[in-house]
Amino acid sequence: MTNQSENTLVLVTGGTGFVGVHCILQLLGKGYQVRTTVRSLSRKSEVTDMLKNGGLTNFEKLSFIEADLSSDKNWEEATKGCKYVLHVASPISLSIPKTEEETIRPAVDGTLRVLRTAKKMGVERVVLTSSFAAVGYSHNDDSKLITEEDWTNPSDAHLSAYLKSKVLAEKAAWDFINTEGAGMEMAVVNPMAIFGPLLSNKLSSGHELLKRLFDGSMKAVPQITLGIVDVRDVADLHIRAMTNPKASGQRFLALHDGVMTFPEVASLLKNNLGEKGKNIATKPAPNWLIKLLALFNPGAKALVPQLGRRKNANNEKAKTLLGWQPRSNETAVLAAAESMVQFNIV
Repeated sequence: MTNQSENTLVLVTGGTGFVGVHCILQLLGKGYQVRTTVRSLSRKSEVTDMLKNGGLTNFEKLSFIEADLSSDKNWEEATKGCKYVLHVASPISLSIPKTEEETIRPAVDGTLRVLRTAKKMGVERVVLTSSFAAVGYSHNDDSKLITEEDWTNPSDAHLSAYLKSKVLAEKAAWDFINTEGAGMEMAVVNPMAIFGPLLSNKLSSGHELLKRLFDGSMKAVPQITLGIVDVRDVADLHIRAMTNPKASGQRFLALHDGVMTFPEVASLLKNNLGEKGKNIATKPAPNWLIKLLALFNPGAKALVPQLGRRKNANNEKAKTLLGWQPRSNETAVLAAAESMVQFNIV
C-alpha cells in the first residue's frame, strides 16, 4: 500500500454490477478510498455482502451515493474530490425498448453526463468500460487480428440496438475528450466475454449462458466463438489503465490469448464439474438449426450474427504497455462455474 493510494479517492459507477464490484474489491485491497454509485441506497447491503464474499472485512474506506445515469442528480457530489473515475455502469431499462433510440440514447447520454461532471469537478482521469462490441463486430477477415485500431460500424444492419449503443457511447466519449475534455484524461477498456467468479447469486450475461448449459435447457450447443476474460483481470486492467501514464488516450482490448468455441466451453465444464455437469450437452448445433429457431426465439436470434465469426483479437497492447497478465480461458470459465455451484445456482 502506498501513501498515494491511501489518500486517493476513486469513484466507481455501478457498484452493484459484476465488473463494478470486482473493481471496488481490488481498489480497497490496494488501499484506495472508494465511493460508488448505486441507483438506490437500499442496495448498499447488496454491495457489501458481495465484497464480504470476496474476502473484504474492513469497509471504512468505502462510501455510497445514490445516482442514476438518466439524471443529473448527485453526480457533482459523486465526483467531488475524486482523482479518478472508473465509469463501469450501464443504463438499465426496466421495460422492453420500442425503438433503437430508447436503448442508444441513455447509453450515450449517461456516458456524457459522467464525463461532463468529472471534467467540471476536476477529475484527472476517467477509465470507461466499453465493450468488444465497439471494436470487432464489423470485422470479416479471419486472417487479420482485431486490435484497438478497429471500430465496429454502427450502421451495420446485423447489429442489435445494444451493440450499437456500445459503439456510439464510446465514440461520443472520445468526441467529448477531443473537443471539451482538455485537462482531463481518458482510457477505455473493451472486454470480450467476461467470466470468472460471481460474488453473489446475481447472474451476468455470460453466467446466464452457462446456466442454460447446466440446467439442460440447451440441448445442442451453438457454434459461436468466444474471446474470454476473467472479471478479476478486467478489474485489474481498469486499475492499471487508471494509474499508468502510458494509458492516457488509449483503448485496451481485454481477453486472454486465443478463443474458445462454445462447444469447447461445454466440454470443459462437463469434464470438470462431475455430477453438477451431468446435464451439459456438448453436441454442436448446426447453424441452420439456430437460424430456424431464431424465427421465433429471441435468444437464438441474438446468436445468429455470431455464427461463423472467429473474433481473433489481440491483447498485446495491454500486456506490453501496462504489464497486464490475464488468466487463461479455462481458469475464467471454471471459476465462473465453481462460483455458480457455491451460490447454489446450479
